[in-house]
Amino acid sequence: MEQFFSTFTARTIWTPELVVVLALVSFVYFLIIKKFRHHFPDSKQVSNRRIVYFHLGLLAIYIGFGGPLYVLGHIMLSMHMLSMAVVYLIAPPLLLIGIPSWFFKFFTRFKFIRGVFKIVGFPLIGLVLFNGIFSVYHLPITFDFLMTNESMHNLYQIGMLLAAMLMWWHILPRIKTKYDLSELKRMGYMFVSGVLFTPACVLIIFAPQALYATYTDPSTWAVAMAYCLPPGAEIPFEVLSGEESLTLLNPQQDQQFGGAMMKVIQELAYGVAIGYTFRIWMKRDKDETPKLKFKEYEMYQTNG
Repeated sequence: MEQFFSTFTARTIWTPELVVVLALVSFVYFLIIKKFRHHFPDSKQVSNRRIVYFHLGLLAIYIGFGGPLYVLGHIMLSMHMLSMAVVYLIAPPLLLIGIPSWFFKFFTRFKFIRGVFKIVGFPLIGLVLFNGIFSVYHLPITFDFLMTNESMHNLYQIGMLLAAMLMWWHILPRIKTKYDLSELKRMGYMFVSGVLFTPACVLIIFAPQALYATYTDPSTWAVAMAYCLPPGAEIPFEVLSGEESLTLLNPQQDQQFGGAMMKVIQELAYGVAIGYTFRIWMKRDKDETPKLKFKEYEMYQTNG
């Protein structure tokens, strides 16, 4: 770790530009839930728990899109996979839980937004869109192209994050819509999503050789690494090999480790979500049972 911090500047490691952007998002969030809350119909005070969840989601985005892990992700594929897992499997549910439902209800007043959601809000679209974008991203030709084209890579990552938010919406819906899934269907939805998520991980884990030129070809790596560094900074080739190397595994082993880690985190994230959904299902059934018994009693009294 000492070698890492001595090789790269503080600006490179901590990505202050992203800190500013996320701080602005946090500022707007507090403006909405505090100062401008009365502009939203049926708005209620947001609990501290939701505020914490939202900011944990912002922290997850920072960890994935900036900071030391982002830099290490340009040196080791395993770290890149870890950053993706944090952004697309952990950040979306935290952000959705942290945003109050009355915020989403406000936008259902607009016909255009309702019309858009009637199309993109269909559960199958969220399921296929995220897993499809994720799988295409990990094709070697796509991966190397995006890693060496900063603007396209940023656009693709933002698109994948929005697709992840859409997929997670059907697992953790914040308001009622025509596409609401029952708890059982939500668990099935997560199971199918996990199946669709698997091929990309299998490709990475069981490939007979390292797939990505970004991590095997020094010239390709230099182009990708340059986007992490301030303009004009020298490319630190020494971090790839020799005594100052930051890599502990060869490219193929690192690739296998990254694919396995991504799949394990996905299983854990969906496992927690399935457990949460099952608990809600049991609680709802428990709450509804006394009402059903009361109705049966009323019918018995009427007929008797």
